[in-house]
Amino acid sequence: MPPAARGRGAPPYPWSGPVIARLHGVLLAKQPEEVVVDCHGVGYRLLCPLSTFLGLPEVGESAALFVHTQVREDAIHLYGFVTEEERHLFRLLLTVQKIGPRLALALLSGLSRAALVSAIRAGDAARLATVPGIGKKTAERLVLELRERVGKGEVEGGPTHDSEQDARSALINLGYRPEVVDRALEKVRDKGGATDLNAWIRDGLALLGR
Repeated sequence: MPPAARGRGAPPYPWSGPVIARLHGVLLAKQPEEVVVDCHGVGYRLLCPLSTFLGLPEVGESAALFVHTQVREDAIHLYGFVTEEERHLFRLLLTVQKIGPRLALALLSGLSRAALVSAIRAGDAARLATVPGIGKKTAERLVLELRERVGKGEVEGGPTHDSEQDARSALINLGYRPEVVDRALEKVRDKGGATDLNAWIRDGLALLGR
């Protein structure tokens, strides 16, 4: 229905609230930043953090994702998460000034949910600033706006991750042989290691591509 037909003052779109809240189907494809889920013959592409990628089953198996739907004038974007808690934190991050979906995903990829909440509650802007794309001012804004809004239970209830082991799993899932991945990550470790999960994967891929 064209906007004029809905009358003056009507919203620009004939829906409100989330369009898709959860998807359950067959996992058709997965990469560290996006997945495709087949639901009754329709393939849905979802952007996701690395934590979700690492928690997914193998391609061809059944998968369920909690979804955040972003409706824009020119597109509908879907963001997938393995837990409701992760989606809740993603939405909380979006309430911070100048934090869009890309940076929110970067935060959830660079730090585990528990580590991210802990850093915010502790006012540890320096740790938040280790995430690629998050500068000092943005990190300080995260602390200022969210410190009193994230719950203590999220710190204790969130999963803990070893960044190197998570990076190993991600690289193997990309098709690299385990022994080759181990050699690459050993070289990263010999150089002093990496600051976060994204850095482990990035540095590992740089060595694997040689």
